[in-house]
Amino acid sequence: MPSPGRNINSQMEFTAKQIADLLQGTIEGNPGTTVNKLAKIEEGTEGSLSFLANPKYTEFIYTSGASLIIVSNDFVAEKPVAATLIRVADPYACFAKLLEMYNQVVKDKKGIETPSFIADTAKIGTEPYIGAFAYIGKNAKLGNNVKVYPNCYIGDNVVIGDNTTLFAGAKIYSDCVIGASCTLHAGVIIGADGFGFAPASGTYNKVAQIGNVIIEDHVEIGAGTTIDRATLGSTIIRKGVKLDNLIQIAHNVEIGSNTVIAAQTGIAGSTKIGKDCMIGGQVGIVGHITIADNTKIAAQSGIGSAVTEPGQIIQGSPAFGISDYRRSYVVFRKLPDLEKKISELEKALAEIRQTIS
Repeated sequence: MPSPGRNINSQMEFTAKQIADLLQGTIEGNPGTTVNKLAKIEEGTEGSLSFLANPKYTEFIYTSGASLIIVSNDFVAEKPVAATLIRVADPYACFAKLLEMYNQVVKDKKGIETPSFIADTAKIGTEPYIGAFAYIGKNAKLGNNVKVYPNCYIGDNVVIGDNTTLFAGAKIYSDCVIGASCTLHAGVIIGADGFGFAPASGTYNKVAQIGNVIIEDHVEIGAGTTIDRATLGSTIIRKGVKLDNLIQIAHNVEIGSNTVIAAQTGIAGSTKIGKDCMIGGQVGIVGHITIADNTKIAAQSGIGSAVTEPGQIIQGSPAFGISDYRRSYVVFRKLPDLEKKISELEKALAEIRQTIS
């Protein structure tokens, strides 16, 4: 069986000193210890780098086979530790920094693979990566260091900013705009028609969707998420928004900056969501309403009316204040007992009335 852990690069090794210098940490052990892969502390093997941030995992530091472990400055070993240690102020943040570096190494692709199609009028920036079977349409403009993985579709007149990555199978329909430093994961669809149909004598006529989608900088969109183009104007995803997998965002929706939304949420047309909101999974939001800034919506909630007061935490379907919801739920669970008690009280009251009469 292969050893646990993920190779940093088959040709790359780093010493404890190099990593300590990068993280501004102090070494306890051999500065020449080398590592070439990352691993969880309980799965560490020779040549791997791990970290200890959660006290629940302290026991594994004494048995881990990892060669190098990042620990906090205040960690006190109760037993001998075989691994070389690097002491830092925040082990989790430092390990996250190393993960990001690893990610950049792994995804540092360059060049244009064949077969792929790039229209003569498309403009491609410097140091691109365009994977096999990708399609880039007329007058499309891609910034510098844009990565387009295999089987992606980029329609006519699309604009994509610097350092943006489209993973395999992403589809960007015509006239849409993607900002800089965005990540669109596999199967994302940007700019498909909104769900617009007009009733006509027992059937439905399609309403043409001639707007577009604008995605601002530093947005990440999870696999399989769809964002529909506007009927008129633009569907807008503001700067710093993070969308999970399998989310549906309808036509003319606007999502405020730095809002995060978990998987399987659906947002109906023309709804405006404020900035810095947190929306849980499987939330349903009706169309043509406004959600105030800093709103937090618990998973599986149904939002049927506007949320006008910023900073609320709401839950339920239909959703209301989370404290009231929890008190109500306690009562709801007791409804069978309450019904029984009411029946008993009604029976006792009837007997009293009969006695009095």
